[in-house]
Amino acid sequence: MPELPEVEVVRRGLRRWVAHRTVADAEVLHPRAVRRHLAGPDDFAHRLRGHRMGTPSRRGKYLWLPLEDTGQAVLAHLGMSGQLLVQPHSAPDEKHLRVRIRFTEGPAGDTELRFVDQRTFGGLSLHDTTPDGLPDVIAHIARDPLDPLFDEDAFHRALRRKRTTVKRALLDQSLISGVGNIYADEALWRARLHYERPTATLTRPRTRLLLGHVRDVMNAALAVGGTSFDSLYVNVNGESGYFDRSLDAYGREGLPCHRCGTPIRRRPWMNRSSYYCPRCQRAPRVAS
Repeated sequence: MPELPEVEVVRRGLRRWVAHRTVADAEVLHPRAVRRHLAGPDDFAHRLRGHRMGTPSRRGKYLWLPLEDTGQAVLAHLGMSGQLLVQPHSAPDEKHLRVRIRFTEGPAGDTELRFVDQRTFGGLSLHDTTPDGLPDVIAHIARDPLDPLFDEDAFHRALRRKRTTVKRALLDQSLISGVGNIYADEALWRARLHYERPTATLTRPRTRLLLGHVRDVMNAALAVGGTSFDSLYVNVNGESGYFDRSLDAYGREGLPCHRCGTPIRRRPWMNRSSYYCPRCQRAPRVAS
């Protein structure tokens, strides 16, 4: 699934092409795409018409488009294959087009916003917002490491209280948002930490070092449009990112570690995989 860098790339594209435009019409072509909007497809489309989109926002992997002067926002869940594309009206419909949002004429020209989703695991929904501007259904999600208000000391204290393992903590959206499997493995490789390292053993300087690597790897991915292993993860113009060319751990089973030359290993982990260097990232000792 797309992680913070991929979602942020989409948000930046929407800020350029969609922000401050008024919705002329909305069309739901597949009801599953708005299944999280409990009032149904017709209500979803009706509530968008005539309203002006605000500046797109993001927290972690969650992206939303506020509707100005309504106290509501369109929350986008990209799922496994969801795409938000800005296309000319004249462009042919994509095979898996699910929702179309047309705008009144504006500075972005004759374009529309399309939600395309091959596997229909993602979707759009309309929600009330909190005083902080977040859709109420994601108010419990923690700030992400690129958020200027992210509290490193509070995160460290939460790690110590949680008594879990470090990769589980990085993927816990109530502790820190936006980090998924790819960037967790990359940050842990950079920090020389094994994914099963108990969080109770992390000192404050080690936590700070790990967070620095999380930020570095995400900023590096952002600079090249995120990580795209196939044509599903794209920006609003349909272009793929290419951070996969710079990965040090994830997806590199059997290839030499870029730091020490030891073959990278892959282990099953929580219905996923963890990639690590057995020499640089020593497994924690098991208490006898």
